[in-house]
Amino acid sequence: MDWLNYHHLLYFWTVAQEGSLTKGSEKLHLTPQTVSTQIRTLEEALGEKLFDRSGRQLSLTETGQLVYRYADEIFALGRELTDTLRGRPAYRSLKLLVGVADVLPKLVAYKLIQPTLGGEDNARIRCEENTSEQLLAKLAIHELDVVLSDSPVPSTSGVRAFNHLLGECGVTFMAAGKIASRLRKGFPRSLDNAPFLLPLEGTTLRHSLERWFDNLRIRPDVVGEFADNALLKVFGEAGTGVFAVPAVVADDVRRQYSVRKLGDAPEIVERWYAISMERKIHHPAVAAICQAARSGLFV
Repeated sequence: MDWLNYHHLLYFWTVAQEGSLTKGSEKLHLTPQTVSTQIRTLEEALGEKLFDRSGRQLSLTETGQLVYRYADEIFALGRELTDTLRGRPAYRSLKLLVGVADVLPKLVAYKLIQPTLGGEDNARIRCEENTSEQLLAKLAIHELDVVLSDSPVPSTSGVRAFNHLLGECGVTFMAAGKIASRLRKGFPRSLDNAPFLLPLEGTTLRHSLERWFDNLRIRPDVVGEFADNALLKVFGEAGTGVFAVPAVVADDVRRQYSVRKLGDAPEIVERWYAISMERKIHHPAVAAICQAARSGLFV
């Protein structure tokens, strides 16, 4: 059996935390030469480089990122053990690092992540919102456990990740009270020339809506385009125009934004994915997201 030298791991973890060999050595009360030698020994034992060195600058390699995350968990567990032995309460929770694509409606993101909270595992989550491209880059170097998105990994992506379909649903059209009352009769033909709020071009929902409008020969009056779904809904609540939401969160949107439903378009299909570096998911919190979505949220 190969044994890991935890002193060497501690030296590596401290230097990675401090961002430089000099600062890490000062915190460890050791000379930089000693710490550098021990980290090099760890690299040799693992058979992988942990740092890229450019003069005095250090940056973690992809393997270094992975080892750092494990080291963080290991030393957190050590602190917990010490606290327990000293009679202090220890509250350990599973950590979930989740990336949320910025095009994903926040209510959908919440519904997907919510099953990991307050359960047996009681995951401690860290959410990061960004473009799918930026999140996939972080997933590739193990800075994230999972990415939640409305589209699978593009075939052109350089990241070799796996798509896990969580479910799908249709679309519901909503608007402030007066607009909804006026346009509900005759839906969907009533949307022709109606004021409409759209997500930005390039998003999955925008493409689906435009194709649906073309098929029905409907030409809405586009009065606003938004990158932020929440801001779009605020404008809709103010009576600026009609907007579309995933049917699975339509009731939540109605209550939260005091808007009313015009009608449904089940033929406009929104799909949701969990993207991971694993073909078979092992992380308990990610598995909980997939299970809850497939068994309850989208059925």
